[in-house]
Amino acid sequence: MSEKHDKAVTYTSYLKVDELLELQQPLSDGPEHDELLFITIHQVYELWFKQLLHESAALQVALEQSQTHRSLSILGRMRTIMKTCVAQLDILETMTPLQFNSFRGRLSSASGFQSAQFRELEAVLGRRDQAGSDAKAGTGMSMASHLVPGSAARKRVEAAMTRASLYDSALKFFDSRGHKMPKDVLDRDVSLPYEANEQVQEALLAAHRNDPEANMVGEALMDLDEGFQEWRYRHVKMVERTIGAKMGTGGSAGVGYLASTLFRPVFADLWAIRSKF
Repeated sequence: MSEKHDKAVTYTSYLKVDELLELQQPLSDGPEHDELLFITIHQVYELWFKQLLHESAALQVALEQSQTHRSLSILGRMRTIMKTCVAQLDILETMTPLQFNSFRGRLSSASGFQSAQFRELEAVLGRRDQAGSDAKAGTGMSMASHLVPGSAARKRVEAAMTRASLYDSALKFFDSRGHKMPKDVLDRDVSLPYEANEQVQEALLAAHRNDPEANMVGEALMDLDEGFQEWRYRHVKMVERTIGAKMGTGGSAGVGYLASTLFRPVFADLWAIRSKF
């Protein structure tokens, strides 16, 4: 028997509980009571982002292999995770602006804008701006420019921007069920932003009208998109409630930048067909 399995596995050893509970290290003097909550919430977010990336990878395989039921199962889980992410903001909002400002200065240049996993998730969902919408929002940054050049985190984000997105995989799913997508869309350069396409929309309309299983997948994708937009909106309002119009930590534009990301659907074609039924 290998040394790895010599000791009995316990709840604590399997989940690395001792190590996990050492990861919350407040920097404020005292420390300030609310800093532990701030750290815990954001560490939990990173764990959920990791899980969403894990689920997304499996979902793309399932979609491209036309595995309808597995795709629906994964989409349901991802939507439920997004609901949990939104609910966590309720906890964070129990912290008042005065309580946050008691330790905010300790964050220095640290900012949620630097979450590589969230940037990677955005890329998996189809975001492709190299210097695009971030620059338009006044940050002058691309999706990966704030990450250390050559770092593993930056490489993951950049790699995700060169792979087929979740929506690309979804279009292959619909195509495999006989709802033929334009060849130039299926063969497009996936490193560029996807643009809504009327031919795709007509195929999606037919799928929704004539293929109940495809319709279920389409609606589950909408659930995920809506959940992602809901998280963005709640995040913006939480930040506005906490710091108002102040510049964000790390030099980000704060609420101004976050607000610029609102109402950008992940799956534009699926939203466009709502007015065509």
